[in-house]
This record gives sequence, C-alpha cells and structure tokens, in this order.
Amino acid sequence: MKIIQNGTLVTPKGLYDLSLAIYNGKIVEIGEITPKEDDEIIDASGCLVFPGFIDAHTHLDLPVGGNLTADDFESGTRAAAAGGTTTIVDFATQYEGDTLLNALDTWKRKAEGKAHVNYAFHMAVCDWNDNARHELKALREAGVSSLKVYMAYDTALNDAEILELLEDAKKYGFIVGCHCENGSVITNRQERLKAGGRFGTDAHPLAHPAEAEAEAISRFCYLGKLSGCPINIVHLSTRLGLQEVKKAKEQGVKVYVESCPQYMILDESKYELPDFEGAKYVCSPPLRRAEDIYALREAVIVGDIDTIATDHCSFRFDTQKNLGRDDFTKIPNGCPGIEHRPVIMKKIFGDQISAMDYCRLMSSNPAKVFGMYPRKGALQEGADADITVWDPGVKWTIRANDMEQNVDYTPFEGLKVEGRPRFVFVNGELAAENGRSTDIHMGEYVRR
Repeated sequence: MKIIQNGTLVTPKGLYDLSLAIYNGKIVEIGEITPKEDDEIIDASGCLVFPGFIDAHTHLDLPVGGNLTADDFESGTRAAAAGGTTTIVDFATQYEGDTLLNALDTWKRKAEGKAHVNYAFHMAVCDWNDNARHELKALREAGVSSLKVYMAYDTALNDAEILELLEDAKKYGFIVGCHCENGSVITNRQERLKAGGRFGTDAHPLAHPAEAEAEAISRFCYLGKLSGCPINIVHLSTRLGLQEVKKAKEQGVKVYVESCPQYMILDESKYELPDFEGAKYVCSPPLRRAEDIYALREAVIVGDIDTIATDHCSFRFDTQKNLGRDDFTKIPNGCPGIEHRPVIMKKIFGDQISAMDYCRLMSSNPAKVFGMYPRKGALQEGADADITVWDPGVKWTIRANDMEQNVDYTPFEGLKVEGRPRFVFVNGELAAENGRSTDIHMGEYVRR
C-alpha cells in the first residue's frame, strides 16, 4: 500500500489531520494508520491533501476553423497533471452530418493511450435532428451525462432546437450546458466594426458586449424553465450575466454556474497591447471590465458560482494566432490555462475563501454536477485514488518556458504565485511531482 502521512485532508465539510492509504487504485483506509514494513510512505508534511482537482471544461485536439488546438490529449493532460488536475471533461463535438455516438468514438480514440489524467466527455450537439434525438438513450448508456449547445457561431442551434433538446435530455437525466452569447449581435457588430476600419484586437471586446452574454443567459434560462431540464452556464464572464442567473434561480430554474480564472484576474485592457500582443488574450467570451471581475470574485466568495474550469483552448501565438494579424475576426479564439488553474485561483483569492471552498469549486462540485461523485471528488474509502497533495509554501513565477502546455505563451506570464502540487496521484499512481509530470499514462475514460 501507499500511505500518505503528515498532511491535512481537505473535504467540503472540514480539515482532518489523518493518514490515507491507497491500494489497487482506490482509497482503502483513512484514519490513524500504522504502516507495515512493505508499505510506501508518502510524506505530506505541511501540505493540504485534496481529492484530485477536476477541470470540467477543456478543448483538446479540437479542429477550429481550419486550425487544430495546440494541445492534444498527450500534452494537455500532461500539463493538467503537473498543475494538480486529475480528471478533465472535454467536449466531444458532433459536427453537421455526424452522429452523436460516432463523435464520442472519435474523441475516445483521440484520448486512448495518451492521457496522463482521467477523462470524460460532454457531448457538444451542433446538428439537432431526429437521429440525434434517438441516440440520446444510447449516449447516456455510454457514460455521457452532459450535453452542450451553442447560441453563437456556426455550431449554434436555434431556440426551438435547444428547447426540443432540453425536453428530450431531461428524460434521460442529462444536464445541458450552453455557450451563452447572442450570435447575430456579435456577427453584426464584427461587420460594422470592420466596415469602420477597426481590424485590431482592441475591437474584439466591442464585438462581444456584456449585454450579448446576459441576453443569451436569460433566454437559455427561460428555455431551461420551460423544459424543466437542469442547465449549466459555462464560462460566465459578466456582472450582467450573473444578474440574469440570480433572476432565474428566484424563479426556480435549476441552473448551475461555471466561471474561469481568467475572467477574475485579467481585464479587457489586454486587447490594447502593442505589437499584436493582444491576440494572446482573444477568447470568447472576451476578457471584461473591472466591474465584472469584482462581481465574479464576490460571487465565488458568497457561493453563487458552482464550479471553476479553464475553457482551455490553446493556439500558438507565432503561427496560429498570427493568422488574424490583419483581421481580429480571424484570430483563433481561446487561451491556455489547464496547467495553472489551481495556483491562479489561490493568487486571486488567497485566504478570502477556505481550503474547503477550493475543494468544493475545483473538485467535489464538478464531480457532483457532472455525475462522478463520490467516485471522484471525494476523500473517502472506496473512492478512486485521485489525489493532489498541495504544498502551499512554494513560491514561484509562471513562465511559458517552464510549463508543459504545448503552446508558446501563457496569459499569466510573469505572475508571482504561491503553492504547487508536491505529489499528484491518478488512479493511485504518481502522475506528477513538484509541479512536473511523470511519464505514466494512467488516465482512463470515466463513465458518468
């Protein structure tokens, strides 16, 4: 057995100075454990022992507008492990003319044998039709418990299609997430900005006003209310959008909220950087204003945000982002973040939220919302041995040259931070040590 000793176990209910034993990929004992002669002792002195962190919003090996994301399931999950994440939920994407089950098989093949951490899939439904409707039962039986729809871009469904999908999804116990932005408003504003000679990255946030997010959130919440299906707002970025969620909750809508670290520490002034540096921060929704940052931080502190994910969607700056140098609408949208989410959250909030809150936001809540709890997201006997041993005393600086993400920049370059995983275990095996991943590929598909 492996026995983690001298650390403080973190659960949503409290902190416990107990030992933890691992055997055959499971947590088999928690308490005052006396090691046997052949046990392997893991010293967690001075560390917090978390159930492995879960990133429930990533985009690995994803084709986007003729590009392919820089991180595949090898490099992306390697980086996840280095940062303390032991499970990701990526997006299997059903494009026009494809079937849901074929899309799932396609994404499974992308990950099999490559993953350093465990992986599950949301199903992004981009072509709603009778065949897709009839596949929902089989998709659920294949271990997928969450769907995603878009209200913007060429992957968008219309409102009637979304409502039908929600109604059918409810029958099988799915939760449905949505990229909430008003697509026609964004397209119109992009065209008008370019007609007025605005082609630089500073035009990007102008094309994605906060109102376009808030209106779409309101609309999606009403569709959720009509259908009775649980819904999830992904990558919430604005104060106005948060207000719409609160209104929906007051009306009894079962709505969960995800946000991302970048929206709580970076603002839209990044788009005004010279020498096309602003392209590094082009993502959708975009970075916002100070008032939005403060509103989201307060929402985390008071518990109005349920989960923290990354929306990791990496593109190289030197080749891929550079495609939009003369037209901001051609910049591949997305930012890297899978490696740095836990430490950035600590940088943002410090002691404003407790260790139990970090556990809830980045481990137990994602496991509960997306159908993995208590197999994942819990330190308890019988749970999978996905464990992050966090050393809060390590001080370091985030540098692109030091990271394991397969991309040539990080939006957090030069940020001085505190805390790093001393050990990361995936299914009981050491996947990372002192912020560097090992060479094992222990990741498995998680049926939810």
